[in-house]
Amino acid sequence: MQSHSALARSLAEPVHTPMSTPLSFLSDYLTASLRLSVPLAFAALGGLFSERSGVLNIGLEGMLLTGAFVSAATTFASGSVWVGTLAAVGAGGLVGVLHAYLSVTLRVDQLVSGLAINLSAAGLTAFGSRLVFNTATTQRLPGIGPIAIPGLSQIPILGSLLFNQDLMVYVLLLLIPLITYFLFRTSLGLTLRAVGEYPHAADTAGIQVALVRYVSVTWSGCLAALGGTYLVLVHVKFFTEGMSAGKGFIALAALIFGRWHPVGTVLACFLFGATEALQLRIQAFNLNIPYQFLVMLPYLIALLALVGLAGRSTPPAALGVPYVKESSEE
Repeated sequence: MQSHSALARSLAEPVHTPMSTPLSFLSDYLTASLRLSVPLAFAALGGLFSERSGVLNIGLEGMLLTGAFVSAATTFASGSVWVGTLAAVGAGGLVGVLHAYLSVTLRVDQLVSGLAINLSAAGLTAFGSRLVFNTATTQRLPGIGPIAIPGLSQIPILGSLLFNQDLMVYVLLLLIPLITYFLFRTSLGLTLRAVGEYPHAADTAGIQVALVRYVSVTWSGCLAALGGTYLVLVHVKFFTEGMSAGKGFIALAALIFGRWHPVGTVLACFLFGATEALQLRIQAFNLNIPYQFLVMLPYLIALLALVGLAGRSTPPAALGVPYVKESSEE
């Protein structure tokens, strides 16, 4: 737990002391909150595609960790962060295909399939790290640096928060309206939502339910892997075993908290990121509070959010239910 806490602390740097000016403290706090929320947002948006199509995706944690390891190993071997990013997206997609095969084709319990992916990813990435790097932690890797937008990056607070970020943050900010438009303003989005709500009706209308779910879960793995890539190539620039540290599960909580809507989901991710940044700053103030209680804070907020939404957040009607064609039942 201490290693995970130290890792998270490095993600939220710089951490200012209480002597910092209020403006600089607020700017750094918001920037750290965004940094900590970006991996969650990529994973949660990936889960959104999968679960909107009716496939429960508990395996986001494993997909995120797979993306982190593959991006680190490929970048280490090639020296190119973009080759590492593409390899991670491909690996995440393959894990998504595996989850789709187990859940859609073999009709394995989707919860069991997701947990199996998480456990397998944890073991294989730990083994791979020791095999490729001869240690549990990689050496320093090249990273993806920030791109300052001239003029806009000089705006107080918002400039450093939104206009002095790396390319992956800009991609995430672009994905939010694109995914929202896709889901609620296009025929393909309607098709995806119909498969998650009424698969029998969608099948009757000529929609290939299995194909839609395969594509959705594969895309889910690609996006979740981008979250792992962000952890490695932007945040810390090295890989360590188990570095996802439960972020996939928090992304699931954000997905439920956001009511399976892209905007609400990303806002929920920012809430959890802000909570984690807050507990790291409380630790920096050297208050006489056991750090274990502070580390629990993001997970406690996630639990409270889910409890508060009990009975009010309605998932897709066919979520977690394997679809069997009527013709095959006869």
